[in-house]
Amino acid sequence: MSFTDEEIAYLTSNPLARFASLCAGGQPDVVPVALEFDGTRFWVGGPRAEVLDTRKFRNVGHGRDKVAFVVDDLISVEPFVARGIRVYGVADGPVERVGMVGPGHYLRITPTVSWSWNLSDPPEPAGDAWYPMRRAEHSHDAQNL
Repeated sequence: MSFTDEEIAYLTSNPLARFASLCAGGQPDVVPVALEFDGTRFWVGGPRAEVLDTRKFRNVGHGRDKVAFVVDDLISVEPFVARGIRVYGVADGPVERVGMVGPGHYLRITPTVSWSWNLSDPPEPAGDAWYPMRRAEHSHDAQNL
């Protein structure tokens, strides 16, 4: 299953994510990143060689390739209106490419599962129950990884 048109529109119009990778001792590390979605995979990186020394690149480079990120926003507190997408995936790289922040080094993230909530237009206020989530499994054949 792939991302819906609604999810793709949200992901491409909200390029800021909170990205988590695993450190050597199993401690999750989360950082804000510029996130690019090409319709199939996600890309995180930067234009200077220093990006290769960041914790996220080191974690993936040491084989801790399971990652997660959230793209979300809080539209209103009163009434409470939130929406977003959470993605689990597998990262590899670095890959040299021209990305949204210019030519440089990027991690390529292949999504494995995602959850989205409240992406309707307009988004709905929270009610008596929390927002229902759409869960999707994403599969990619091995030759495209």
